[in-house]
Amino acid sequence: MLSILVGLIALMIMAYLGWSILWIAPIAGAIVAILSGMNVFEAFTGDFMKGFADFAQDFFPVFMFGAIFGKLMEVTGSAKSVAESITKVVGEQRAILGVLLGAAILTYGGVSLFVVVFVMYPLSINLFREADISRKLIPGTVVLGAFTFTMTALPGTAQVQNYIPTEYFETTMLAAPIIGIVTGLIMAVGGYFYLSYRANKLTNNGETFTEPNEGKQDTKDRQPNVWLSYLPLLSVVISINLFNLEMVKALFIGIALILLLNLSVFRSFVGAMNDGAKGAVTAVVNTGAAVGFGAIVKNAPAFPAIKEALLNMKGGLLFSDAIATQVLAMITGSASGGMNITLNALGSEYYQRALDIGMNPEILHRVTAVASGASILPHNGALLTVFAITGMTHKDSYKDILFVGLIIPMIAMVVGILLGMIGIA
Repeated sequence: MLSILVGLIALMIMAYLGWSILWIAPIAGAIVAILSGMNVFEAFTGDFMKGFADFAQDFFPVFMFGAIFGKLMEVTGSAKSVAESITKVVGEQRAILGVLLGAAILTYGGVSLFVVVFVMYPLSINLFREADISRKLIPGTVVLGAFTFTMTALPGTAQVQNYIPTEYFETTMLAAPIIGIVTGLIMAVGGYFYLSYRANKLTNNGETFTEPNEGKQDTKDRQPNVWLSYLPLLSVVISINLFNLEMVKALFIGIALILLLNLSVFRSFVGAMNDGAKGAVTAVVNTGAAVGFGAIVKNAPAFPAIKEALLNMKGGLLFSDAIATQVLAMITGSASGGMNITLNALGSEYYQRALDIGMNPEILHRVTAVASGASILPHNGALLTVFAITGMTHKDSYKDILFVGLIIPMIAMVVGILLGMIGIA
């Protein structure tokens, strides 16, 4: 067990230092293999690469079509049009709410989280300038809108974190709607009130909006019709949740709609799809590396004892599932990566035990998804991207992200577990 613990700690430390998961995952896996008495070469070429390849085979289509869909929404101006329509409704003085809702709608509709950050940042700057709110709160607001309740909790959300459990628990993306809505509201409402409190506190302390290094910029990007811009998002959500189409097929329909509705800028299509495909490769490779590390851990001599301990953890099946998923997502710095490691190793056992005790597998689905998102530590890959785009640092903004992206989602996770334990789905 010490070999696995040392490997996990090594992976977490190296990830915290900002080193790429692509090469530190094999190193951490090698540490586990050496300390466990395994053949290092066979562990890498066998266990690691099989875990990596199996993940890519199962999920690359979803990542690729999702990334292309998001990139096309960005380059056609559709994502910006949707986001601005939300901010106009809530008003410029409600900057936090405007950014929150804009990010949430784009994320729920299937737009890649990274694209959402790129789209929402310039809008956030304009809104926070008008409301005279400190830019320190922009990362936390975007994280709340894109990386929490719409990524994992709300039933039907077209994000991969809501799709992966369907492969293990024979559920749909609408699984456990009551748990999803309740936990989603806890994250959304709790996070919003926290950020509003922080905005007032910063303002009272004399910390208001300051211009970013690039200064004020007036952009005249293309603005397609807002109602037409909503159609691709709606088509993805409706195709998945009403017509039970597979996520890849639903995203394909959404992509086709974007192309048809924006023929006037067809010259930008190829570049956008190229960029989307490249981004998908990066995401799949990074997550696959984390899954590959998990495959080595899964085949280490000590893992059966660890698995047995997790399965028999005090607190029951849901608590075991949630803690295992959350901890591995924290260590790998990836919600989907941690979820895959957990479900690859324990998913079949969790599913069978749920059936044995008469538990609705939908409860497992939703608790697993929510737990995977309650994991944003300083080395989280998506968080580092947010800081890179917004120009903020951990010192500036991580305190707020800690509350809206970790502490409040953990509270929601506990509530979800309690609801599931009494049979509410």
